[in-house]
Amino acid sequence: MKSLSNRSKVVSDKNMTLLEGAYLPAVVKGLGITLKHFFRRPATLKYPEEQREFTEVYRGKHVLKRDENGAERCTACGLCAVSCPAEAITMVAAERKNGEEHLYREEKYAAIYEINMLRCIFCGLCEEACPKEAIFLTKEIAPADYEREEFIYGKDKLVEGVEPAKRIDVSKRQDR
Repeated sequence: MKSLSNRSKVVSDKNMTLLEGAYLPAVVKGLGITLKHFFRRPATLKYPEEQREFTEVYRGKHVLKRDENGAERCTACGLCAVSCPAEAITMVAAERKNGEEHLYREEKYAAIYEINMLRCIFCGLCEEACPKEAIFLTKEIAPADYEREEFIYGKDKLVEGVEPAKRIDVSKRQDR
């Protein structure tokens, strides 16, 4: 029967020599490759003592920014959650109460804001969709853990500190 792709090859039943039967040339060739790689410079780094240089456009761990007065910028509009292709962002909006003017910029704020880092693909679409420039992806590497619950980042892990020393500089990522 003829092959449909016309790529068939005729296989010969060739007997191996004694040297080929002992697989000695293959073993020597494998040892040569091993020795060649043994004397090369390793591609790995001794993390965390040594850290790799990242480009300016690297997208790492998320941060929810505060304005210059220390109030949260997020107004719970939901555009970041809608634009997320992995559906990793969930939020619950709430109304600002009297006396909370210094905590939130607008009357509406995100009472619950969570990012499931196991689902996040670090695409940066949430950052582009936010009209208030409230969410940014920093150069920090998202830490590893053994429990799934630790990868759901709430506002406690996302919102930057109020003090100027705890602020994260994202000026290179801002477009305004």
